Amino acid sequence: MTQHLDPRSPWVISTHDLGKRPGTMRELALVLPAPADLGVDMIGVPKDAEVELDLRLEAVMEGVLVSGTAQAPLAGECARCLDPVSSDIEVELQELFFYSDEDASEEDSLLDGELLDLEPTFRDAVVLALPLSPVCQDDCPGLCAECGIKLAEAGDDHRHEKIDARWASLQGLMTENDNDQEK
Repeated sequence: MTQHLDPRSPWVISTHDLGKRPGTMRELALVLPAPADLGVDMIGVPKDAEVELDLRLEAVMEGVLVSGTAQAPLAGECARCLDPVSSDIEVELQELFFYSDEDASEEDSLLDGELLDLEPTFRDAVVLALPLSPVCQDDCPGLCAECGIKLAEAGDDHRHEKIDARWASLQGLMTENDNDQEK
């Protein structure tokens, strides 16, 4: 049982004007709302953010070839210091939507009548292009592993006294001995 596409969905595009005539071509410039849950743990495209698409739809023998670019804003947090991070991403899109499943394999995209759903193609391209560990700056020092303070704000002199656990019990003797000598 195949699920039919909703022609009112913003990511569903009609190929009616291409017919099934190889060589027919149409260019589109669209601004669509970003789908939900588009990202990885630390960064992604915010839901309903404007995605700018510059597309070319071409009828070929097997189906409709969609190629072009997509630009979208990114929002997330720095993997080192957890500060907010925002930027933009541009990805290349290229997908062949087959007319029938006879020509296509299981992983290939199919047309639903004259409709194609561009969201999975866009989603795959964006998620593969996202940085797994985004940073606010290339040289972000991150957080102190001991106290959690941001190292960029702490300065170069931020240190923690480290006492070897094997000598820790002697630490108290040293302080008591110093106090005895002062008397």
